[in-house]
Amino acid sequence: MLQNNDSRISLNDVYQPEYAVNPYRLYHRLREIDPVFWDEKLDCWVLTGYSDVVAALRDARFSAQRFVTDSDWMPPEMVEALGAPMRALTRQMLFLDPPDHTRLRGLVSKAFTPRVIEGLRTHIQQIVDDLIDKALAQGQIKFIEDFAYPLPAIVIAEMLGVPAEDREVFFKWTNDFGTILEGAELTQEEMVQAFMGVSEFIGYFKQIIAQRSTQPKDDLIQAMITAEEGGSMLSEEELLGNCILLLAAGHGTTTHLLGNGTLALLRHPGQYQLLKEKPDLLPLAVMELLRYDGPVQVTARKATADLTIRDKKIEAGQKVLISLGGASHDPAQFAEPDELDIQRIENRHLAFGHGIHYCLGAPLARLEAEIAFGTLMRRLPNPRIENEAEAEFFPGMVFRGLNELPIVLG
Repeated sequence: MLQNNDSRISLNDVYQPEYAVNPYRLYHRLREIDPVFWDEKLDCWVLTGYSDVVAALRDARFSAQRFVTDSDWMPPEMVEALGAPMRALTRQMLFLDPPDHTRLRGLVSKAFTPRVIEGLRTHIQQIVDDLIDKALAQGQIKFIEDFAYPLPAIVIAEMLGVPAEDREVFFKWTNDFGTILEGAELTQEEMVQAFMGVSEFIGYFKQIIAQRSTQPKDDLIQAMITAEEGGSMLSEEELLGNCILLLAAGHGTTTHLLGNGTLALLRHPGQYQLLKEKPDLLPLAVMELLRYDGPVQVTARKATADLTIRDKKIEAGQKVLISLGGASHDPAQFAEPDELDIQRIENRHLAFGHGIHYCLGAPLARLEAEIAFGTLMRRLPNPRIENEAEAEFFPGMVFRGLNELPIVLG
């Protein structure tokens, strides 16, 4: 089923070292061949054009219910153990269509109103200052480990009402959850290990939720337990699945935003200096850093009906990979898309997605990033990357982030 002029190139090439460093070159190549690209290696369509991506994310004929729930690949002894986490993951907002998605999002979104998020500003600033105090005392900082990871992990853990001291184990479980979402080719053993991690995640939240029946608290988990809309409440699977989604997504992607954004600024000293001199540019700068090198690069949908995009016939049941990173670097939408411009005004980037699945935590991520970048500008004396080779991105198609970013402060 060859439907493009080059079956040798694939979005899967993003795992190769040259594209792990800069995936946007790959997206440009795919778009130049065909913005609606049939990917032979992945057996699916790939959209890289801004207008096509926006249209697809708005189109109800593309379903978000794409999570694999069959257990044919699992050894029989694992089916009973892993069936529960698989079912819970399918009840996450990320993998639901209306009306279930509408109901769930309505119940959870009450904890993410602008007033609630703005009320966190002072506390987030305190966490940022505490983390920077520790870094200044050392004269250097492992930016991901010492700052970009703990900041959003502490914030979302406190919002949910789980102990921040458990964040080391959150890191492992979040990686397991991310491994499943990434969709890379895994051995049966690797997939089982990832689901075992998610199973532990679920067990952890089950304990916390059970405690709330006798010890209620004023936090997001309690709000989700008691939330009711139109006579409907969250089922146990919905509650567990979305606790995992909020904790994992609430810190994993923001960690990548902080890491990718800091690296971009340090590699563009003119932009760094401009932001330092004009801190009022912070909201625009965060939007541009999200566009320039966003934490989520790809999302997926499945066609529920035969339809046409441009001149391509997409059949019901076919998978479509939607390149958010490609769309955010489409020259048809963004002037000089591969240039970092923190004064960019027209910037309807797609780092948070689009349409009904637009990221629920986007206002929180932006607030954390504005406070973090603003404080780093004020308080860090002449930060620099001493060894560029140590600023290494992990290979990924869905998520983009750094393994580590060592920064010298003097």
